[in-house]
Amino acid sequence: MTTLSSKTAAPRSVSGWRSAQSKRILLTLLGWSVALVIFFPIFWMILTGFKTETAAIADPSLIFSPTLESYQDVHARSGYARFALNSVAVAFGSTFFALLIAIPSAYAMAFLPTKRTKGTLLWMLSTKMLPSVGVLVPIYLIFRDVGLLDTRTGLIIIYTLMNLPIVVWMLYTFFKDMPKDILEAGRMDGASTLQEVFFLLLPLTLPGIASTGLLSVILSWNEAFWSLNLTTSSAAPLTAYIASFSSPEGLFWAKLSAASTMAIAPILILGWMTQKQMVRGLTFGAVK
Repeated sequence: MTTLSSKTAAPRSVSGWRSAQSKRILLTLLGWSVALVIFFPIFWMILTGFKTETAAIADPSLIFSPTLESYQDVHARSGYARFALNSVAVAFGSTFFALLIAIPSAYAMAFLPTKRTKGTLLWMLSTKMLPSVGVLVPIYLIFRDVGLLDTRTGLIIIYTLMNLPIVVWMLYTFFKDMPKDILEAGRMDGASTLQEVFFLLLPLTLPGIASTGLLSVILSWNEAFWSLNLTTSSAAPLTAYIASFSSPEGLFWAKLSAASTMAIAPILILGWMTQKQMVRGLTFGAVK
């Protein structure tokens, strides 16, 4: 009897293993297919940057003679370094101030909630649903009157306010998942609120804070609406640098692709280098 049961169990285990392998292969193929669909436009943009203007329009093939002509024209036309420096200053500056405001706000909402906490969080998130063009005129007039047009300070302020709801929401989620017993133990040992935040909360939630900061940097780096409407030359970031390659004569696809590649290269490198920290932070608290 035991022999018969073992013989029938063996084919079942083999078929189950084959089924699991088939599912794993299908999921892998599906993942790679989605990745190719998402990243193909970026791949095509990089290739187009190595073509001449004529080849970029007339020859859509993947086989061509690469040239650096477009990159040389882009570099000679305007100072890429100045635009890149503006992007770095604005993206990291706005992220710093967003975290500076969001950490105490999320701490208060997570550990000292009131009956209005959920309503406040929903209201903050609802502000992201407001079209930016709806508040463009008043913000433009205010910035004009106080002298913040075409300044890094003005962009840092608007980017901070733009990303603050998302940063607060993410930090609130990370803080809420943290065991409260640890903070209570610190209070019993005589830790003040500042000591509790700096020596207990921040070190334990550092992966979540890092991933939130990286997301804020990416959002600020890619923001184009406000940079195009609130800057002209002095504080213009790389998004305005890309837009400058469109003209009444039409789009210069090769030069535009070269400029776009140069604009996204720093943030792609940053994302590639910090992908493990990003995933670790986004999954922080998911498994207990």
